[in-house]
Amino acid sequence: MLLDIEHEGQIGRGEASMVPYMGESFETANDFLRKLDLSWVKCPIDFEEVLSYLDRVASGNPAIKAAVDIALHDLEGKLTRQPCSIRFNSLQANMPLSSVTIGIDKPEVIIRKVKEAEFAKVLKVKLGSEDDKRIIKVIRSVTDKPLYVDANQGWGDRIMASEMVFWLEEQGVVFVEQPMKKDDLKGNAWVTERSPIPILADEAVQRFEDIERVKDAYHGINVKLMKSAGMYEAHRMILRARELNLQVLIGCMSETSIATLAGISLAPLCDWADLDGPFLTSNNPFAMPCFEDGKWILPAGPGLGLQELLVDY
Repeated sequence: MLLDIEHEGQIGRGEASMVPYMGESFETANDFLRKLDLSWVKCPIDFEEVLSYLDRVASGNPAIKAAVDIALHDLEGKLTRQPCSIRFNSLQANMPLSSVTIGIDKPEVIIRKVKEAEFAKVLKVKLGSEDDKRIIKVIRSVTDKPLYVDANQGWGDRIMASEMVFWLEEQGVVFVEQPMKKDDLKGNAWVTERSPIPILADEAVQRFEDIERVKDAYHGINVKLMKSAGMYEAHRMILRARELNLQVLIGCMSETSIATLAGISLAPLCDWADLDGPFLTSNNPFAMPCFEDGKWILPAGPGLGLQELLVDY
């Protein structure tokens, strides 16, 4: 769902990517937007007050809140003629590689997707089924690229999970996200304590307050704008994770260039990036952000640096 916010002749563009497990839909998003009055917002924008206001309007709804937050960041950047990356002190020199996701599928489809992702220097692999080892072996039959793994809470036994982590490390896996159920802190902590590679919280961490609850159960966290209600809180989460010596992956949902550019603005502050939305979205109405040598390039244009629409929406 795309969102425009106009002010002083400029338009800020935002985006909400709503996934079923977060409980959002076009109906809930539109209901939320009908309750908003942003007439009081002025540049320079107080994003802390904006987020506080959005949370007072209604609890939950992080994706549509993210759309508002992203649009306002884009708007402020255009009004001040500065890229969003300047606000966050992001530098291209610190930009991490960004992965491209390979989903659970038949061997021939997996091989085709790996070949289609030849431009990427690292792959993200979805696991959490009885076929996990087979999937990795299929991928390893055609590439030796580093792999990021998302187990999607799919491993119910801590001993099995730990054994899988050691086996995956031998296969060139860099880290594993959410090996066990998000509410099983003890189980995930047990796996983390024994793991030879970083174990990251994904579903277990949605917003800022979740970090304190899980900080001792994982090596790091996956920050996603659609979970954190936007760029402002995502930035706070990254800074707090650093204070706690936690590593950070910045991830995404199914997103167009808008939310991807928002994530790109924060990516240099993180250890890893999984910002592959435009590569996996067939109806992206915007120009693809610049991607070179496995990394996104921070745009020099004001705000998000979004290029002109390819088609109207």
